[in-house]
Amino acid sequence: MVMHSGRQREGSDAAGEAAAAAPELVGREDALATLTRALRSGRSLVLVEGEPGIGKSRLLHEGLKAVADHAVLFATCPPVRDPFPLGPVVDGLRRLRPTLLDLGLSPLVGALRPLFPEWAGELPPALEALGDPQQTRHRLLRALSELLGRIGVATLVVEDAHWADPATLEWLLTLCSMGEVRMSIVLTYRPHDIPSGSLLRRLTSRRPTGMTLTRVELAPLDIRQTGELVRSILGADEVSEQFAELLHERTDGVPLALEETVQSMRERGDILHRDGRWIRRALDELRVSSTLRDSVLERVERLPAQARRVLEAAAVLGEPADMALLEAVAAVGGGDARGGIACGLAAGLLRDVGGGRLTFRHVLDALAVADAIPASERWQLHRRAAENLRHLDPRPVTRLMRHLREANDMHGWSACSEQAADLAWESGDDRTAVELLLDVLAEIEHPVEAQVRLARKIGRFAAAGGAALGTTATGVTSALRSVLDRSGLPACDRGEIRLLLGRLLLQLGQFDVVYQEVEAAVPDLAARPTLAAKAMLSLAVPRGPWPASIHLAWLERANTLRSQVRTRAELLELSVDRASILLMFGEQTGWQAADEVLREDARTVDERRQIARALINFGHMATSWGLQEQAGRFLADAVEEIHTTGYGRLLGIAHSTQARLHWYTGAWQGLADKAAAVSASPESLHEARIEASGILALLDLAEGRRGAARRRLRDLLDETGRRGMVDAMVVPAAALGRAGLMDGAVDETLDVTADLVATIARKGLWVWATDVLPVRVEALVASGADADVDELLGQFAAWLDGRAAPAPTAALATCRAVVAEARRRDDAADLFADAAAAWAALPRPYDELLALERRGRCLMATGGRDEVLRLLSDTERRLRELGARRDADRVAQVLREHGTEVVRAWRRGPQGYGDQLSPRELEVAGLAARGMTNKQIADTLYISHRTVGQHLSGAMRKLGVSSRTALAVVASRAGLLPPEPE
Repeated sequence: MVMHSGRQREGSDAAGEAAAAAPELVGREDALATLTRALRSGRSLVLVEGEPGIGKSRLLHEGLKAVADHAVLFATCPPVRDPFPLGPVVDGLRRLRPTLLDLGLSPLVGALRPLFPEWAGELPPALEALGDPQQTRHRLLRALSELLGRIGVATLVVEDAHWADPATLEWLLTLCSMGEVRMSIVLTYRPHDIPSGSLLRRLTSRRPTGMTLTRVELAPLDIRQTGELVRSILGADEVSEQFAELLHERTDGVPLALEETVQSMRERGDILHRDGRWIRRALDELRVSSTLRDSVLERVERLPAQARRVLEAAAVLGEPADMALLEAVAAVGGGDARGGIACGLAAGLLRDVGGGRLTFRHVLDALAVADAIPASERWQLHRRAAENLRHLDPRPVTRLMRHLREANDMHGWSACSEQAADLAWESGDDRTAVELLLDVLAEIEHPVEAQVRLARKIGRFAAAGGAALGTTATGVTSALRSVLDRSGLPACDRGEIRLLLGRLLLQLGQFDVVYQEVEAAVPDLAARPTLAAKAMLSLAVPRGPWPASIHLAWLERANTLRSQVRTRAELLELSVDRASILLMFGEQTGWQAADEVLREDARTVDERRQIARALINFGHMATSWGLQEQAGRFLADAVEEIHTTGYGRLLGIAHSTQARLHWYTGAWQGLADKAAAVSASPESLHEARIEASGILALLDLAEGRRGAARRRLRDLLDETGRRGMVDAMVVPAAALGRAGLMDGAVDETLDVTADLVATIARKGLWVWATDVLPVRVEALVASGADADVDELLGQFAAWLDGRAAPAPTAALATCRAVVAEARRRDDAADLFADAAAAWAALPRPYDELLALERRGRCLMATGGRDEVLRLLSDTERRLRELGARRDADRVAQVLREHGTEVVRAWRRGPQGYGDQLSPRELEVAGLAARGMTNKQIADTLYISHRTVGQHLSGAMRKLGVSSRTALAVVASRAGLLPPEPE
């Protein structure tokens, strides 16, 4: 490839004085061919990645020449601190399409009205508001996808995607998973500048559905390519290797830094064109700027005053602007503005981005110029920028926020930030909305009414997912408390803010203060009965230190306010909460309350969503009570209702509850994959991920992967205990306790079950005792604490008296059998038979088989050897068929000790590795840790793509991790990975 367009004639000094032609693309032949091929083929996801100044945009624009006749939508993501959701795409569409007439848009596109108010006359009518922010966001993204399809966009280009807002990235993820996209999508981004937690990582790490994936990774130029680029810049015949090495050392081969350095050297006279050749100073005297900033500022200082003012205006604006806006912000006359722009273009600092708009050629250039402006002048520039942007229709809210803040116009900034937060909330980005409002509340001293308004919004937005807010949750609680400390706060407002604070604290597990906050809110909410009832129901939830009587008293107080509730949806919400809380306490009246809820004639979407929530709650409780058939119906109806109403936010918790039911009923085939899908999904509620993770740990234990299971269970017990989630503590506490008993570690079992059982007894939550109490009782018996055992079982039996709770009843039967066995009573075997029958009636086959094993061991001590061996053989076979490898192995060992041959024929995977990685799993994990894709691993090892996935899944489960990155880290630290091949 020719690196320059021509050579100067021998002896032409004029060549050095003329501006060199724009350098050609150097060292990118393969990348350009790959990009061009992908764009021409269509339906491609093209990822162009590289560090700043590496030439991503240049490569992209060269590649787009191959599809010059296609409709291309450019969405450039600006480097702003608080990007507006979908802002780059919205701006790109406004530029691409002036009108939407005759597009045949469906009613769904009416969801875009908040984003495109200027198209109000051309868009379908606005849609009914949705109560769930995630569903609102999903609907908005679908509408945006339809609009692009109708416009006929053939190529969507998202530049600087590392600065993209979460909503834009979520939309791109949706596009790439639909399988119906008819266009190509090109992303340029800096891998090292992707923020922690950005969805861009997910977008770039998986293959899109129905699209080809092309990855173009731009690396710095090597020394040879550096020399070629310098020759292209200078129009020279050759550049010495020594000079190329020096430039490569100073610039690391980054094309932008090379261009800036060479241009700066020419302007300073460090290199001259004389007698037909380029003369450079001695190498030890060569002054190459160490950073791009020095080069940029030096070039700017050499330009005329009007050019510097235009460049300062462009730097402060930070985004493409037309000449009128540049002229207004720079405060220069028309002629001077045109001259300044011409100088900026000629110097290579500005570029024309189309549509009569200009911007800095590189963001780093703009930052260098902006940082060099004296503070007082920079404030004035930002003030003029805000004044001019404020009059645009629609107003660019995010840009206004930045300029107003930089201009120290804090009240103007506050108003814009609140407007941006409202828009973020409407688009489903609740975290951004909360963070924007926290800034507003913290930065300015507001009057009381404004503080209340902001606090109400913050609390409502944060309530959508307090556990997922991370460190932001601390800021929310501090902000709400600061408003509560204000004097003159109206009682009803104080009560509402206290309730919002209490609900957030409840999610965060801060029980030492949560109940006092909510309790203090109740009298303040006397004039607002719906909120007062919600506060009382929050106090009725069985968390924190109170006994059951206090929680139930709050439940009844809330019930007295039902007649004052205004709307059907609010009344239904309170009814669902009441029935759910009654069932948590094992009250039989809870099922009557549940039946009344499900008989309601739900008409609106909000009411039907309350029914979906009710079905999940009732399915969860029916599983705990041991009403398995009813639980299955509830959960199936819940999933159907969720799909019908579009309430996707609850789908994860419905699936995790189904997984729990399947564990109990013995439907283990494929259960690990279902639970893993819920646990790994960012769309799942936090509670759903906890429940699904518990199921994965139980499966690990049953199949013999004890190390991975113990790590996962310890983490779960710590988290659920910290948050006071009594029901969620059951699985990790019971499983860890049972594992301790099998290891003979009685003290460990007593330790992990103590807090949970104490809470159950104190609060009367015996419905949660089913799994953990038999484990606790066996440990107490083994430690000689007979009095404690008798007291526990007495309380449990008294609670069960008169209650139709099959699962707790079976648990009590198991506890009595355990005690009888420990005390060497003759009826122990019969009691285990009774327990097994009770479990079988539910059905809960795993618990049934464990009871039968214990019955066999008791009988073994009293005779009847042949009958006992037949019982144990049948138990071993059923355990093996269920998938409980560890337990089947234990029974098989007893059979072998008594001369019975046991044939091991496992359906799942290789034998003998337990929770250790098999040789093939180690091999696959090692290749994955080195960055290979599943396809590359499959090709290397001559196995199928699916087999690779199975080995990776097995390795992850055994090591207790959920991502390839975590797998690599854990395996490496443990020294499990084989040495890297030559």
